[in-house]
Amino acid sequence: MNNIFVICETENGKISDVSLELLTKGRSLANELKCQLEALVIGDHLADIEKQLYPYGTDMVWVADDSRLVFYSTLPYTAIAVQLFKEQKPQIVLLGASSFGRDLGPRVSSALASGLTADCTSLEIGDHEDKRAGKQYTHLLYQIRPAFGGNIVATIINPDKRPQMATVREGVMKKAIHNENYKGKRTDLDVSKYVKDDDFVVKIIERHIESSKVNIKNASIIVAGGYGVGSKENFDLLAQLAETIGAEVGASRAAVDAGFAGHDRQIGQTGVTVRPKLYIACGISGQIQHIAGMQDSAMIISINNDPGAPINKIADYVITGDLTEVLPKMIKYYKKNTK
Repeated sequence: MNNIFVICETENGKISDVSLELLTKGRSLANELKCQLEALVIGDHLADIEKQLYPYGTDMVWVADDSRLVFYSTLPYTAIAVQLFKEQKPQIVLLGASSFGRDLGPRVSSALASGLTADCTSLEIGDHEDKRAGKQYTHLLYQIRPAFGGNIVATIINPDKRPQMATVREGVMKKAIHNENYKGKRTDLDVSKYVKDDDFVVKIIERHIESSKVNIKNASIIVAGGYGVGSKENFDLLAQLAETIGAEVGASRAAVDAGFAGHDRQIGQTGVTVRPKLYIACGISGQIQHIAGMQDSAMIISINNDPGAPINKIADYVITGDLTEVLPKMIKYYKKNTK
C-alpha cells in the first residue's frame, strides 16, 4: 500500500528499456519516500522475468502470465491493472509514453479517477501549499513537462487523488543498475480473477512490426540539423559529415516538419531523447522541446550563423558561420588528420 508501481512492457520476453529507465527513477523516488518499488508485468511465457527487474531495485514483481495475453490488448490489460491497483492502492504509477503506455495509461487513470500527466521530462518529490483551501500537502509527485508549445516548463501535481500517474518517453530517464544482487519477491496473479471472457472479445490473429533502420538512440556521435539548414539538399552535407566521422544524422522537429528529414530521426520532446558522446547541432535554434531531447550529451558543438541562438548557451563549443562553408571544411580537415 502507498508504494510506487511501474507498469512494465515486454517484447519477446525482454523488458523494454523505457520500463527499466522508469524503475531506475522509481527506485530513487521510493528511497526518498521510504516505500517499496513494485512492478507489474503482463504477458505470456514470463518465467524468470523478475530476474531482469531485481537488479534495478524492484522489491515486488506482480506477474500476470497467460497465453491469451501474449500481445497487448486494451481490455484485459486494463482490467488487470485497475483491479490490482484497487487492491494495492499505490501512491504513484509510472508508464512509458510508448504506444503501449499511451493507450493503457489513460484508461487505467480514468477507471481509477486519478488523472495522468503525459510525456514528463522530469519527476521529483516535493510539497505544496493550497493557500485558498488552507491545506498543506507533503511528498507529492512533481510531474514536470514542457507546456504551451514549449514556451514554459510546467510542474503538475495531483494532491488529492491516488495514484499519481505519469508517462515518460524512452531515453528521458537514465537506466542504471541499482544492485546486481538485489533480491525482491515475485507474486503470480490468478488471471481468471482479474479478467472476464468479454475482455478477450478482440483477438489478435497476426501481428507485424517493422524494425527501425535508424539507430539514433544508441549513436555515440550525432550530427543534427534544424530548420536553419535551409533545404533537404543541405541536409546531404550533414549526411556526408556523419559518414566521415561515423555518426548518425538527427533532426529537430522544425526540420522534420519542413521535409528535410524523416520523423524517425527527430530528436526532442516529440521525438527521441539521446545522450551521445558528441552532438553537433547545425542550424538549430534551440527551442526547449529540442533541448529536452539532447541536453545530456557529453559534448555539444553548435554551428549557427546566429551568435545569439539559445542552443549556444548550452554548447561546449560554438562555431558562428554558414554551415555550407563550415561542414565541407570539417570534412576536409577530419580526413586530412586521420590519414
